[in-house]
Amino acid sequence: MRNAITVEAGADVRRQQYRDIQQGLASMLEDEPDWVAAMTSVVCELHHGFDYYDWTGFYRHVEPEALAVGPYQGTHGCLRIDFDRGICGACARTGEIQLVDDVHSRPDHIACSASTQSELVVPVTTRQGKLMAVLDVDSDRPAAFSRADASGLEALCDWLGETYGSSGSSLDVD
Repeated sequence: MRNAITVEAGADVRRQQYRDIQQGLASMLEDEPDWVAAMTSVVCELHHGFDYYDWTGFYRHVEPEALAVGPYQGTHGCLRIDFDRGICGACARTGEIQLVDDVHSRPDHIACSASTQSELVVPVTTRQGKLMAVLDVDSDRPAAFSRADASGLEALCDWLGETYGSSGSSLDVD
């Protein structure tokens, strides 16, 4: 396992860490068809690759307008999140990355953990644009995440959607 980078790391260091993690995951998961095993491996690699990740996990699209907790590392997560609630719900509803420097500034924030200060949520979609899950990373530090984190996670989530899109969605909604 690679060394965890700190919140002080610059954009170039962060980008390289995401590239290295994605390359390692592509090799590790090359013959792995199971979406849950893939999510579990992604969470482990990310959580241990960045020391400012306090909670790292997936919320799976399981009902027409709802997410359910998937593989994660950290303290307990919320079990279910409706699309009209919280930062994860906003990501699922809009399909847009949610990069939040101060979760307390968002009236829709759901406090699954009192220690969370900043959050980054990225959608995982199939090639056809169907939502499979959202990847949620929280930090106990304010403004921990940067555009480099967002683009690194976006590339990883795009790869997951392309790789597991035909088997990953537990919900077939149009």
